[in-house]
Amino acid sequence: MRAAQGVTGDVKMAASDVLVALARSHFHFVMSELQSHLKAMRKVPDEIVLLTLGKMARRYALRCIPFVGMTLLALRTVLTQVGSGEVLHAVCSVLEQWSQGVGTYLCSWEQCPFPRKGAAQFCEAIYPVFRYVVANWLDCKEEEDKQAVLGAVAAMLGVLLHEEQHREHTWEQLLWLLQQYQEVRDTSRLTKSLSYVLEILEGVQTPMPQGTALAISTAVHRQLSDVTEEPGPAQKAVLSRCIMLQARMRPEETGVFLHSQLSGGSEAGRVAALGLLGVLARADAPAAREKLPQLVEAMRPLCSDPSAQVRRAVLEFSRELLSSGSQSCWPWDVVGHIFSEFSRTSGRLVAGGLFAWENPEDGAIRALCLDIVGSLDVTLRGMTKLLWPRLLQYVVPAQYSGMLIPLSRCLRALVERRERAGCEEEEEPDATDSQEQALGSPPASAIAAQLLSALRPVWGYRRREARRLTQPFCLPTARLPAPQALLARLLVVAAAPYPSRERAVAALQLLQALHGRIHRGLGAAWATEIPLLLQYLEGRTESSLASAEWERRVLKFLRASLEPVEDKAWTIGLSQELSQRLGSSAAGSWEKLFLYKALGTVLAACQDLRHVQGQVLRFLRETNPVELSEAKGMISVVSHAAESHFYLILDRVTLFSAAFTRDWSYQGSTGWKVQRRQKMERTWTIRAALMRTYSGIALHAPKEQLLTCVDKDIMGNILRLSRDNERDLQLKLALVQSIAEVSCAIQAVGDCGSFELSSKQEATRTLLDWIEREPWDSLVYGVFHALEELSKLRPPLSGKENRNLLAVCCQSVLSHPSEEQMKKGRKSVRAAVNMELLHRRGMEDLGHLIETLLEAEATSACFRNVVHVLKGWLTSAKEWERERALRVCTHVLAACKERCELTRGCPYKQFGSLVGLLGSLTSDCLATCRQRAWVCLGYLLQMQAKSMKVPQADEIRCLCEELNSPDTETFAETCTQIRKAVCRCIPAAQAVDFLTAILDSLRPVKPPRARAVRKWAFIFLVECRKEIVQEVPKILNTLYSYMQQSTHRPFLLRAVFLLARFHQEPVISSLLQKSLLMDSDTVELWRSLGRSILGIRILRGLVEKLNRAGSDRLGTDSSTCERHNRQTALETLTITRAISEVVLALRSTEELRQLLPHLLPSLLRWASEMLGAERRLLLMSSWRQLFLECAMHVEKPCRIFLSAIELVLGRCMVQKWTRLLVNRAVWARLEDPLAHPEGVRLLTRILLHAGLVSPCLVKNLLPWLDSCSVKLRVTATACFAEISRDRRTTGTSK
Repeated sequence: MRAAQGVTGDVKMAASDVLVALARSHFHFVMSELQSHLKAMRKVPDEIVLLTLGKMARRYALRCIPFVGMTLLALRTVLTQVGSGEVLHAVCSVLEQWSQGVGTYLCSWEQCPFPRKGAAQFCEAIYPVFRYVVANWLDCKEEEDKQAVLGAVAAMLGVLLHEEQHREHTWEQLLWLLQQYQEVRDTSRLTKSLSYVLEILEGVQTPMPQGTALAISTAVHRQLSDVTEEPGPAQKAVLSRCIMLQARMRPEETGVFLHSQLSGGSEAGRVAALGLLGVLARADAPAAREKLPQLVEAMRPLCSDPSAQVRRAVLEFSRELLSSGSQSCWPWDVVGHIFSEFSRTSGRLVAGGLFAWENPEDGAIRALCLDIVGSLDVTLRGMTKLLWPRLLQYVVPAQYSGMLIPLSRCLRALVERRERAGCEEEEEPDATDSQEQALGSPPASAIAAQLLSALRPVWGYRRREARRLTQPFCLPTARLPAPQALLARLLVVAAAPYPSRERAVAALQLLQALHGRIHRGLGAAWATEIPLLLQYLEGRTESSLASAEWERRVLKFLRASLEPVEDKAWTIGLSQELSQRLGSSAAGSWEKLFLYKALGTVLAACQDLRHVQGQVLRFLRETNPVELSEAKGMISVVSHAAESHFYLILDRVTLFSAAFTRDWSYQGSTGWKVQRRQKMERTWTIRAALMRTYSGIALHAPKEQLLTCVDKDIMGNILRLSRDNERDLQLKLALVQSIAEVSCAIQAVGDCGSFELSSKQEATRTLLDWIEREPWDSLVYGVFHALEELSKLRPPLSGKENRNLLAVCCQSVLSHPSEEQMKKGRKSVRAAVNMELLHRRGMEDLGHLIETLLEAEATSACFRNVVHVLKGWLTSAKEWERERALRVCTHVLAACKERCELTRGCPYKQFGSLVGLLGSLTSDCLATCRQRAWVCLGYLLQMQAKSMKVPQADEIRCLCEELNSPDTETFAETCTQIRKAVCRCIPAAQAVDFLTAILDSLRPVKPPRARAVRKWAFIFLVECRKEIVQEVPKILNTLYSYMQQSTHRPFLLRAVFLLARFHQEPVISSLLQKSLLMDSDTVELWRSLGRSILGIRILRGLVEKLNRAGSDRLGTDSSTCERHNRQTALETLTITRAISEVVLALRSTEELRQLLPHLLPSLLRWASEMLGAERRLLLMSSWRQLFLECAMHVEKPCRIFLSAIELVLGRCMVQKWTRLLVNRAVWARLEDPLAHPEGVRLLTRILLHAGLVSPCLVKNLLPWLDSCSVKLRVTATACFAEISRDRRTTGTSK
């Protein structure tokens, strides 16, 4: 202690802890040292001394008893020297700990080894200190000082309460203690002090003044209801204990106070009072529990309190009552209030409909109700007798469906207890005796009567039942639901798993548990079926659970459940229960629609045919068809009943339909115009309902019975009911739906053998007529789906009918205006968007329809029809029509890719034309069109790969994935690579088809797209140049034919150039097949080739052909040789005309000069040969006609060759030599047979002067000297005679 003087607080605390630990073995030594420091020099001791004294009393309370007097006496001497701050806190701590130590000794003095001391001795030592503290320290200002003084005063009060003479002063200070709730900020220490004082009061059994008790209740209640500074859970527990302690001592005053708070005061006050009631309910205080009935009576108005906090507090109080473990009736009757509160909060949400806002407070109350019911303890003896009637009655009402999960758990637990006990344990005398003891003893009977009288208006019991409840030894008799009602309600809950899958599981489990109560024959079936349903639900969420499939399984479970039940009366009762629940269900709700189906299923299982017939006729006659939900329900009942009574149901419906048909014509022709219109609309509605009824019967009919009646009695009646000049919307929709459902029902039969639906053609025509008249409505009502299902049936449609069907359907879907045009033409943008979405759905339906047609057709003709119909839309000038057609085409090709049997090999035969058609769309102005065109090409290649080896298919698929690249250059390069790869996959035999498709697509397109389309043709001609050798003539003819009707002439000329570049001989031969009368297109082709870089090559090829044409002799007299000579003459003339056009277009004169030694002899030869051939050529009618059309002189055909020579020399010589040829009449002499040698000599002389006579030319002329042709020998002799005279060519002549 000396070392701890003058150091920090932490060191002092550590030194004090060391001393307290040392006192464990050396108590007297440490205490003596402390006492010596306490008495030293009559001054305030050091803080460490006071701290250690307080800890010693707290740690060794009984061992400190002998030192109480001297310690308090020493403190009295220094109290006047104590100010505020740490020393005051330390002194108050010593007083508090030593006073509490004294209290501990007074309660357990027998454990103390020292002689017993009385309370008076301790009070005598404490009272002077207490008076000084009360007189001097109660008005301190600092918060910490107040807290220290409060602790000390409360502890000393606890000692002084043991002596009667000090109690009056003690009550006054107790009131002061309560007043401090208004003074101090932190009331937690004050509350603990108050609880300590009340515990002492309960121990000394001293009567508390009435005013003091009211003050304590008021102070505690005020703390609990303080909304500005809500106490924490720990402080709430201490405050509640204060009330409980007070209630043990002053139950009357506590009850009066709580009653006043329940009947008035603030909301927070009522909530706090209810919480205190819960504390009293679970407290082991018989006197306090006796007052609960009166308090519950006061609580009655709170059950309808609008405050959610108050209602929540009422429920918490109900929880405390139910968890109190009482086996008497009255606590368990509050179960009804829990369910009514749940129904109240749930009903507010349901009343709001779709626009209801989920109140968080209501949600919290519902969760609390669920938690209370879920926490019910059913393991106590007698609980089956108490809970079974109270819980079972809440299974059937719909407003309690949300409570089914905890309710199912409790009921299943009760059933298990009954089964384990053999249904006898719960009726044993113990349970009854416990109730008798709770209700029959004099004080408890009065309490129960008071409580139950308070519960009458709170939880809604009827007066008659309330009277029974107030009688001793009687339990309430709840109205238990009927077995059929239990089955109907739990089926509805189980079939609707979307709100809560757990709720459906709970309903099924409860059904399995209650099978004995529902019907004794259901146990075996449900033991098998219900686990299967639970297994199906396991692991499935709301998104993965198909509602229609689950509903079908539940109805199948119901049917399987009713099969072993042979009790007709029970089944009829179940149908009556379902009919009754139909009347109470909301119109159009899911529950009502399911009840209709369940009723139909029950009727199907019912063996009383009279009852079934009566129910069916009742629904047919009494249903209001104007209400679509009622009509749909009637159809469900009738169709489900047909599962077992097919002929009976079909006969009843047919008789009703026939009677209605007889009446509608008469009713529609009478009355005023408005009345007739109303009758007609009602007639349409009834007819639509009957049509749907027929199709519903077909869907649920036994497979072995359907085919015998479907054609005439079902489809025939549907078409008969649909016949009308004017159909309303419902009738149209019913027609489409009925045809589709009947078609599906026939397909579901499976192997139909040789069955053919004779009314198929009529049904198809009816639908197509509707599409042509009202294409918009056909999209709305999904006619394509009906056509799709109908097309799957036999007999198949003819080729003409298929083409008509495709044309009509495509026209209805693809010809609608674009989205932009619809927005301009309509006031609502939303309407235009809806129409566009409808069109997209229509295109999907059209794709499915085409797929079905391909599947139903046994040949490839259907695929050709599809391509033919879509081709017109794919080449449309309207981009939105192309986009829609491509969408359909993508769907069809995707299906064909997966199922190659749909096309029967047709795509392979039309691969070239399809690639050409789709390739032109890869450069469309719409990005969606481009993307879909590439996708279609990918599908085509994959189909092509299955029929032949296409190594590029995988490469193209990878390239198609790169089309999504945002980089423009990458995109362009990818497109080029794809074009090359696709072109390499086109068979050579389909080259013409491909180019034809490309050329056809050029007509309606704009220049930007045309340039991209041309790339396909160019790439194809380059990449496939080796494969298309045999197809060059056909390709050239195709290009030539399009030149005569196309504006894209540069493209066609470029294509011919590419052909000639790689296939010169075939191109020249094909062009020479044209007539001598060259049209402008042929002339342009020759000139374009002459202007190109291939010009001199083409000219050389023509020269070679001209030379080869003269290799045969022409001078024989036989008729065969004569015809051959004539054909040769025509050929040479054609070649000469081509040479003229090529020479005229040549750009290079030098190359022409180099070719002149070969070209000039060839032309001069045929000019010489043609001299004097006019008479022979006149015999050829074609030749005569040709020259007449050309306006040429027929007498001188050699002029063609001479004109060519003149043209060639004009390009090779300077102008003075050409003028000299004209001035000396060289051309005229050459035309004259007599002057021809002279003309040759003049021509040779000028050529010599022009320097055009070369050794090569002389070499080519030498063979003429030995020719068998006289004309050639004359020409050669004249030429060489002139050459020999010229000195410049002497060496050459030699």
